[in-house]
Amino acid sequence: MFTGIIEEIGHIQAIEGRGSGARMRISAAKVLEGTATGDSISTNGVCLTVASLGSDHFTADVMPETIARTSFANLHAGSPVNLERAAVLGGRIGGHIVSGHIDGVGSVASISEDSDAVRVFVEADATITAGIVEKGSVAIEGISLTVTMVTESGFEVSLIPHTFAHTNMHDKHSGSLVNVECDVIGKYVFRALEETASGNAPVPASRITLQMLRENGF
Repeated sequence: MFTGIIEEIGHIQAIEGRGSGARMRISAAKVLEGTATGDSISTNGVCLTVASLGSDHFTADVMPETIARTSFANLHAGSPVNLERAAVLGGRIGGHIVSGHIDGVGSVASISEDSDAVRVFVEADATITAGIVEKGSVAIEGISLTVTMVTESGFEVSLIPHTFAHTNMHDKHSGSLVNVECDVIGKYVFRALEETASGNAPVPASRITLQMLRENGF
């Protein structure tokens, strides 16, 4: 699990094709501290397992499913990527709970300045926007952001100058593809409501009986 607070920007050093999958070599510094083989590092919001470590990089294997469902197919040598180590229980969660499991890919439609903030509108289909609510949380490229608006065609977020400058969002432009992960708690609530509305949700047997109510003074 992650928090969506980016620790540093790394860069793709190399991508080695392995059938429909790939092995990525990613330059890094801060996220290597205290990291061991088998640990998880969020890379543009995707949870990757460290396969090997070097003094200035790590490698990770990327499954075909991940390439098919994220913007990883657009990465190449030199591409900047947002990096974050897995959260430590007992520490501060400055963003929100991020699983590193991408719900879909959106497309940046516009980037505009709003005083000292930067507004970014992301076009996304209904399978993504259904899990997004205004003033709720969403992770874009692994960055924990607050939703400022939701429409039929997508959603908007607002970035403070620090976030814009210290993540790969400053490299995005109209048409850039971005990984989107909806709030994990919201997804479970949405699924539960869907099951209830469809009549497929199991109805637990109630333990409230007339006898129990009488015994408790009702």
